[in-house]
Amino acid sequence: MSFFGVIICGMAVGFFKIAAFGVDPFQSFMSGVDKLVPIAFGTLYVIVNVCLLSFSLLCNRHMIGLATFINLFLLGYITQFSYAILQRLLGAPSMLVRVICLLIGIIIICFSSSLYMTADLGVSTYDAVALTLSEKYKIGRFQYVRICTDFICVVLGIVLFMLGGGNVKEIPAFVGLGTIVTAFFMGPLIEVFNVKVSGPLLNETTSQ
Repeated sequence: MSFFGVIICGMAVGFFKIAAFGVDPFQSFMSGVDKLVPIAFGTLYVIVNVCLLSFSLLCNRHMIGLATFINLFLLGYITQFSYAILQRLLGAPSMLVRVICLLIGIIIICFSSSLYMTADLGVSTYDAVALTLSEKYKIGRFQYVRICTDFICVVLGIVLFMLGGGNVKEIPAFVGLGTIVTAFFMGPLIEVFNVKVSGPLLNETTSQ
């Protein structure tokens, strides 16, 4: 569950990028960092997540596990690879294809997050922030804490993108409809997948 969750999460971001309606909030932050720092995206993703890993090490080590490191070292490169493949297959996609890619991206990123969160073998360094704030520090329910952290990521992404010399017209490609949908609905959708799919799947496999 952990490994499959991380793999399809990277694929989901590839779909978001090809749709160009905005990526999920953390990836919008990464887009800003990518514009500011001239390093290959896969490597940059590892560096940023190593920084976020320190938060979990200090505040909630339970969140760190196998899936954390699979996510840390593979997700950026899987995203880079998936996006390149989709570009070759789809070329310049029509509006309809872009909408379909957006819907696919939203569904599978929520499903993938639910898989590796429920497996409880560690979560991504970014997911660990909202989970720690909601479960350990009891700031609020995960769904609402996640909305807040997502909002902060989007704002930081835009600021960093502009500081990196980005054009305002380029912002909708990484902060748009897809970003808004995931920022406000990703937490609740993950919870739905937890209850309807991932939880029952884990219970079924562990009972065998």
